Amino acid sequence: MRLTNACVLAIAAASGSAVHGFQLAPAARIASSMQVSATMDPVVTETAPTDESSSSMTFAEINKLAYRALQRECKSLELEAVGTTGALRGRLLDHFGLTRESTAVVEVPKATAAEIEELCATEGITFCDESDPDFDFKSVLSDVMQKSTMGHWKSATRKLKKLTKQYSSADRPVPREAYLAVLEACAADRLNGARASEPARRILEDMATFGFEIPAELANTCVVSSLGEGPGGTHDQCGGIDTALAMVAAIESSPGGADILTDASYCRLVSALAKDGAIEEAELVLRSMVVEKSFTPPLSTFADVAKAAARSEGDHVEDVLQVLTYAKAAGYELDNIAAVETGRELLASGVIAAEKMDNLALGLRLLTAAAKAEGCAPDSGDDLVASSSSAAQRACTLIHKRAIGKACDDDNWKLAVKLLELMPKRSLTPATSVWRRVLSTCCKNEKSRKATAILLDWITLAAEGKAEKPPVAVFNTVVNTCEVCGEEGLTVKVLDVMKDTLDMQGNIITFNIALKRLAKIGNPAGCEGILIGMLNEGLEPNVVSYTTTIGACAKEGKKDPAAAYMWLQRMRTRDVQPNYHTYNTALAACLDGKLASTFLGAKIAEEMMEDTEKEITCGLKGSVNFKSALPDSYTQLLARQLMKQLRENWRSGDIDMALAKSTTRVPLLKLVDFDKTVDEARMAEIQCEVPEDERVANAEQDYEFTLLKEMHKDDHRTAMV
Repeated sequence: MRLTNACVLAIAAASGSAVHGFQLAPAARIASSMQVSATMDPVVTETAPTDESSSSMTFAEINKLAYRALQRECKSLELEAVGTTGALRGRLLDHFGLTRESTAVVEVPKATAAEIEELCATEGITFCDESDPDFDFKSVLSDVMQKSTMGHWKSATRKLKKLTKQYSSADRPVPREAYLAVLEACAADRLNGARASEPARRILEDMATFGFEIPAELANTCVVSSLGEGPGGTHDQCGGIDTALAMVAAIESSPGGADILTDASYCRLVSALAKDGAIEEAELVLRSMVVEKSFTPPLSTFADVAKAAARSEGDHVEDVLQVLTYAKAAGYELDNIAAVETGRELLASGVIAAEKMDNLALGLRLLTAAAKAEGCAPDSGDDLVASSSSAAQRACTLIHKRAIGKACDDDNWKLAVKLLELMPKRSLTPATSVWRRVLSTCCKNEKSRKATAILLDWITLAAEGKAEKPPVAVFNTVVNTCEVCGEEGLTVKVLDVMKDTLDMQGNIITFNIALKRLAKIGNPAGCEGILIGMLNEGLEPNVVSYTTTIGACAKEGKKDPAAAYMWLQRMRTRDVQPNYHTYNTALAACLDGKLASTFLGAKIAEEMMEDTEKEITCGLKGSVNFKSALPDSYTQLLARQLMKQLRENWRSGDIDMALAKSTTRVPLLKLVDFDKTVDEARMAEIQCEVPEDERVANAEQDYEFTLLKEMHKDDHRTAMV
């Protein structure tokens, strides 16, 4: 008896299943095909979201997000950010109310009850289904294994996907061996040049989802091979950091996954994150390796993270210190790691970070630790660290420069000298300003021998082309110090070296040194001859020259107030204005007990007050220390001594007391009461900015004036030469 198509359709409609062993009509084939298509390609529809304010992403947008982007979105929405790629995407889909629903509706032709009863008469017909219900599953599985064995990873991956999507079920799952076979095919040849990274990642996630154990060797191979040297850790735009992180998450969530990955795999991931600029994530993985897994990563891993943090700006610079802490926690000693190149790179990153944070103590400590390392011969560890890169050399130079400047500000000449001596040993070139600051500090502390030794070292480096030649002002400063300390031999030696180095006799300061020698023995005539010689050489005497000459007139036992006042007038004719140092020296020359000298002292005090009032009214141009005529405490002391001398004059009958008080004492009293008649706020207003080049010259003149004061302490501060 022949069955018609209507009978078959009726049976299909009633049972809802395909009939094996019969050919379906075209309409039935179309319906079946539509059912399969609906099963394979579900359509995603959007339903009403639970939170309208946060519904801002579509399924396509979520599906394009990489692993780290998925994590960031989950964190921003306060969702759990741990798990596989599928788990993270599922959480976002659920949050935004996106579901997978099949929208293909198959219309099955309907028959009437009479047609069905007539057509379903089965008299004389027996149905027997002898087909294998697992035939398709086994067939595709066989293809998967065959393609995997042949190394055709693309075909094997597609077959595995088909097997999983169309033929697997809870009662008939894909076996672990199938996943492993395809994964081995993908992992061959470093994930086939990283092109098989994404299929391998999906297989690992599926195995973790179904609770399959993942072989350790295969897992580590996949993670390491997915990372390249391109942007984002990719290799020819395949694989990358996101893929590797997703693999790690899947492996760690599989049975026994916490102990599968080795330190080499984690180190490769940390280095890739650091190179990509993901410093925080690299630090987290590094911390997990050291603290949680008790690994001891190689120094190269710490160095990679430290270098990335040191190159960055802002808060990440401080992360270098955290990396150094992890290195110590892993068992490394900072005093020994400079023996290897990666250890020196780690220390160099620490020095760079210390310079950016202005942590001078840390930078010097790291260099000291490098110097203690053994096995760096013939060089030293600190030298190798400082010269490891241009950035490290710059950071080391700045750290030493700032530390020397701070030591000089604190008047700690020993520390300043030690740091300066370390710079050439570390292949660092001190700037001229650094040499000068250290020399000035030594000279102010009257360390003539140390200052001379530093100057000779400077000259030696200059001869080797490693530094600039010392300027003549530096020679003069050292000669001044040698003169103060009574080191005549050193004075001659420095002068000879200056002639050989600079091929000159000196400058105005050198002449001033000669003036001081004559002023110390009270020889105004000799000083006058030197001033004339300066003019003949085309050198205009400065305020120091005239002040020193006036100082020769103030030598105890050889005071000559008239000559001192004459030089005060002469310097004005040369358009050189006296400052408070000059006035103080001239006032000191008047302390010889004579009434005429007291009159000259009063006249000098009156001129000083005129210059002071003019300065307050018009303002000051230049440095207060070298241009100002405002009285200081020493001026007031000299004025009191002159008032006392005046009192002795009227007591001896040389002048009437009332006349002395109404005339001679008036300008002297103004000097004494100066700080009481001028407001301090007004004093502060006359301070002015000084250019950098003038500030350096002023510092040297300041030292000269300091020597003028200190040189004649035995003369009761009556002269400044």
